[in-house]
Amino acid sequence: MPLGANKAAIMGVAGVSTEDVVLLSSQTASGDTTISFTTDLTTTYSIYVFRLYNINISSGNSYIQWQVNASGQTGYNEDIQSTAVRAWHYEDDSVAALHYKTAWDQALGDNIFQYMTNGGSADTDSSESGELWLFNPSSTTYAKHFMSRFSCTGHTHSTTGPASQLQYYAGYINTTSAIDDIQFKGGPSTTFDGAIKLWGLK
Repeated sequence: MPLGANKAAIMGVAGVSTEDVVLLSSQTASGDTTISFTTDLTTTYSIYVFRLYNINISSGNSYIQWQVNASGQTGYNEDIQSTAVRAWHYEDDSVAALHYKTAWDQALGDNIFQYMTNGGSADTDSSESGELWLFNPSSTTYAKHFMSRFSCTGHTHSTTGPASQLQYYAGYINTTSAIDDIQFKGGPSTTFDGAIKLWGLK
């Protein structure tokens, strides 16, 4: 967790600053299809960190995604350029591998939701936890970079598993307009439970 001396702030109260890290808001999903943060990105922190805790999805081999709106826009369909890497290890120790996932990345013009996790399990003891970092979304000069890292208990394919998965995604939102809201959703046609917390880093 690359917060250094400020890592204690993750246990803080919304709106209370501990050194350079501020917990801005927290939401809890309970059978929701989407969770949106529509006001917190209009402040002037240089980095925003979303942490997702024990996200449990309602159907197997599903995923959690996100998208944003630039200032004045609606519909969550901004241009994203991204890359995706996954490592996994079956519980029965039969397979372990690392590879680039072309089906999970995004090219400019796709205008779709960006994966954070894929191949999750709906087992009652399975969940997904991780974080999404969004850099300088209030900038009106540069594209907006992001990276995410998740640990998943799930299936690597619909017919195999279970397995431990580590999934990395990174890229940029190709707009110089400020980003003012973000939405997380499950798919395909799935609901999810779990907590999402948002921090601002100065």
